[in-house]
Amino acid sequence: MKHVMIFVFIVFFFSAVAQTAVEPFISFPMASNLAVSADGQKLAWLYNDRGARNIFVRMNGQNKQLTNYPDDDGQEISEINFTSDGSTLLYVRGGAPNTSGESPNPASLATAPDRSIWMIPVTGGEPSRITKGSGYVLSKDPATGAEVMLLTRGGQIHQCEIKKEANPQQLFFARGGNYSPTPSPDGKELLFVSNRGDHSFIGVYNYSLKKVRWIQPDVTRDQLPVWSPDGQRIAFIRTPGQRAEELPNLMAGKKFSIVVATADGQTATVIWTSPGLDGGHNLGYPETPFAWHKSGRIVFYSEHTGWMHIWSVNSDGSDLRDLTPGNGEVESYSADADGKTLWFDTNINDIDRRHIWKTDVVKGTATQVTFGEGIEMYPQTIGKDLYCLRATFNTAMALVKADASGKNFTELTTPNNSVFDSKVFLKPEQVIFTAPDGLKIHGQLFIDRSIKGKRPAIVFMHGGPTRQMLLGFHYSDYYSQSYAFNQHLARKGYVVLSVNFRNGIGYGKEFRMSPNQGPRGAVEYQDIVAAGKYLQGLAEVNAEKIGLWGGSYGGYLTAMGLARNPELFKAGVDIHGVHDWAFRERREYLHRL
Repeated sequence: MKHVMIFVFIVFFFSAVAQTAVEPFISFPMASNLAVSADGQKLAWLYNDRGARNIFVRMNGQNKQLTNYPDDDGQEISEINFTSDGSTLLYVRGGAPNTSGESPNPASLATAPDRSIWMIPVTGGEPSRITKGSGYVLSKDPATGAEVMLLTRGGQIHQCEIKKEANPQQLFFARGGNYSPTPSPDGKELLFVSNRGDHSFIGVYNYSLKKVRWIQPDVTRDQLPVWSPDGQRIAFIRTPGQRAEELPNLMAGKKFSIVVATADGQTATVIWTSPGLDGGHNLGYPETPFAWHKSGRIVFYSEHTGWMHIWSVNSDGSDLRDLTPGNGEVESYSADADGKTLWFDTNINDIDRRHIWKTDVVKGTATQVTFGEGIEMYPQTIGKDLYCLRATFNTAMALVKADASGKNFTELTTPNNSVFDSKVFLKPEQVIFTAPDGLKIHGQLFIDRSIKGKRPAIVFMHGGPTRQMLLGFHYSDYYSQSYAFNQHLARKGYVVLSVNFRNGIGYGKEFRMSPNQGPRGAVEYQDIVAAGKYLQGLAEVNAEKIGLWGGSYGGYLTAMGLARNPELFKAGVDIHGVHDWAFRERREYLHRL
């Protein structure tokens, strides 16, 4: 729910602070889930206004609200996609179920919600529920030529008509948990992954023969399969299988290889292997970690030069190129219709923000496209026009169109929000301080310099820990709310320091994979102590009144601060902190099996 993060902070400070209401800060409207139609003529996005989530579409230069969910009912909307002809929008409504199969219901709705796939015409009308589920893929029925959906249910792959209350039909049976169905270019076969617990296979289902064949099966974990543009070959990522009783290390790297096989599975060649433990995070964090583009190049993410960059290589392993060179990381990209140009967001040249760049898939010549103090992400192009989602220090993510200079933006979302007030926001200040072991740590300082005298201070720590807080509204709804609440605290008279402690993203592989982190030593805690001491050194801060707050991993660090250094941290709020690491790791291991 939009307003679920209205926190009760323990008021242990006794100096007077300004009285400000929280609503103008946390009631921000926010756009997300930007999608483009196959013909490149329509855009769709999710718009969240105080918890009321609705889908908008832009076509012929006009915006139109498609759905009408008026309430803050806590039901997420995701996976927005156009059908191939652009006439219908598909989306998933409802949050992911927990390990007991229960769907989120924060509003205590009397009718239990579920996670289902819905459809609505782009011209407007009432949405229709297609079926329970998520993670769908669009395909063509080889028998009829009609567009259908592929989805996983009960570990098996099903085909489903795109119609109201459809009945998905299981295509075939295979042992294990089967997922990631990908139709071949001619639609006659289906590529998928079969998870067998400690290893996984790549399979191909043939519609006409009704048979499954396996592509070079091994005791490895094979994943992320893609077809070549002509459908004659298959590429996939191979990593080592899981050893018996091996508990997962969510922050560790792994060696990975790119394998190219013939579609019949008879021959396969490893065309590239990472020089070190350069896989893991980059294989699961980006939206499109592995692809075979129309240009004939295989495109993938790797951290082997110290940053998460996009690389491309010929299918025989020759001509490896870094498409996004520079000291910074890439999170998402989209490709032009011809597959030759990638548009991506990165913090290269602006380490605590994001901007849009473009690069040539073959040559790897990257150039910056957008500039300034905003945060631009998720680029999409229609003809020569660039669209993206953009936030600033006082406005959350909105759909914008960039001009040719990349410095001016036209906002295309039209908020009608009388509660949110962008004028109450302060511009956060970039600060860099040094941890006891000499590592440089970045943070955002929220301070109202119009307030005179010393005041209490608060250290904020994000969760993850694979996150990076920015000098503006975050691209995540959760951390946008955290950002807005930090702004509220600053206006109330506190000094707030948001810390990008080690183990987070944005500052390179070594920073994210610091030794002895988390349950293996909590080396990142020294960054929190350094943040507290940095605040104590500010002339505006009462050194005896430093507090902490954070959620998940940030909650864990909050509890650690209160337990280890009560002389420094006098109070804190630990929100859903992760504390029992032995239980968590064991549960993760059992879930995989």
